[in-house]
Amino acid sequence: MGSKRPNGSFATLSQYFTRPRSRPSISCNHFKSTTTPPLPRHTRSISVRATEYLQLHDPDLTDSQRTVREAISKICSKFPDSYWATAEKEHRFPVEFHQAIAGDGWLGICMPAEYGGSELGIAEAAVMVQTIAESGAAYAGASAVHMNIFGLEPVRKFGTDEQKRRMLVPLIAGEHRACFGVTEPNTGLDTLKLQSKAVKVKVGDESGSEGEGDHYLLSGQKIWISTAQVAEKILILTRTTPLEGVTKPSQGLSLFYTDLDRSQVQITEIPKMGRAAVDSNSLFFDDWKVPAADLIGQENHGFKMIMHGMNAERILIAAEAIGIGYAALRRAALYAGERHVFGRPIGQNQGVQHPLATSWMELEAARLMIYQAARLYDEGYEAGEYANAAKFLAAEAAYKACERAVLAHGGMGYAKEYHVERYFREVMIPRIAPVSREMIMNYIGQRVLGLPKSY
Repeated sequence: MGSKRPNGSFATLSQYFTRPRSRPSISCNHFKSTTTPPLPRHTRSISVRATEYLQLHDPDLTDSQRTVREAISKICSKFPDSYWATAEKEHRFPVEFHQAIAGDGWLGICMPAEYGGSELGIAEAAVMVQTIAESGAAYAGASAVHMNIFGLEPVRKFGTDEQKRRMLVPLIAGEHRACFGVTEPNTGLDTLKLQSKAVKVKVGDESGSEGEGDHYLLSGQKIWISTAQVAEKILILTRTTPLEGVTKPSQGLSLFYTDLDRSQVQITEIPKMGRAAVDSNSLFFDDWKVPAADLIGQENHGFKMIMHGMNAERILIAAEAIGIGYAALRRAALYAGERHVFGRPIGQNQGVQHPLATSWMELEAARLMIYQAARLYDEGYEAGEYANAAKFLAAEAAYKACERAVLAHGGMGYAKEYHVERYFREVMIPRIAPVSREMIMNYIGQRVLGLPKSY
């Protein structure tokens, strides 16, 4: 365990959680507890908490979630809306923010302690990313660290000990940034029809043992790859056995975590509507040489590996969405209380007040679904109905909250000065990615309601 740093922060996240405090210290066993503690004595009334910056009064949070919320809030408070507006204007990755999150060990919130992580759950990670988005960072802040938090779950679960040490440690320490390459321009959500391929080239001896020079040659395209302009690593899914050579489409896909070698990969940024601080890209590669040692798990079993993290990804995306919704609602409520027209605050008019009140209820309903889904995930529940429902409800509630915030500001809602237009542009993301609203409804229709497949 490292020593305390001169500026008062802690060298490891475990030190942070075991620091002396006025309330009892929280053990690792407590973090894994599924029992919701009684409401703490210091819980105050709900009065105007939606107008507080990163309020700490949600009565349902566990001690560990509350501690995460408090710690991340302190970091985020150093990066106000003006920081994110400038990063967007300059199309500049938020390096300082990424370093601040990494510096206190938060990038490893869900990862094993032996590799520098904290072994907390998705319930705590959801609080973390919600708080980041809610601070005004929106998806620019959340996307800057999203992949690091849970993206390498396949490595943690299926990688060798050597791979875990080599791949997880620098990512958790913030020394590496990673991107995720699955989507392709011609397949979209039809992941099983991926066209990029990997062909193995053996350099081993005649006995068939794997040699140090064994590698794969990857060829194909990927699209909508976030952070590829700044990432050193990529987790990429490609086909190692053609579709005609497998009995099920889910077979024949393999997963690699490797260097994003710009001498072999052409990376082109995609101009887009929002989140300009965090780049999105198309990738093109032909005979890209990837070491066989960078194959994760068994060849041809990659799809099964990425599926293990899908529910967690939906939960985290949902938490980020409602964070933006709460940020927009806070600004709208404050503006509605301060802006006077016809001799009274515009928030006194039900036409302004009621839509904002409705948004708070919708966001809270989505938040409760998110934390229910997170709790179930941490307990080992594998079905996806709650994670998908959480993502659906959060995306819709957040979108409405941001739209209403712009409208409550009137003409000023269209001005960058008030930031709600930035939230509104970025909140389109969870309605589209990583899975569409329609595909979620298809999932619920088939898996929960038992109705025939509609596509």
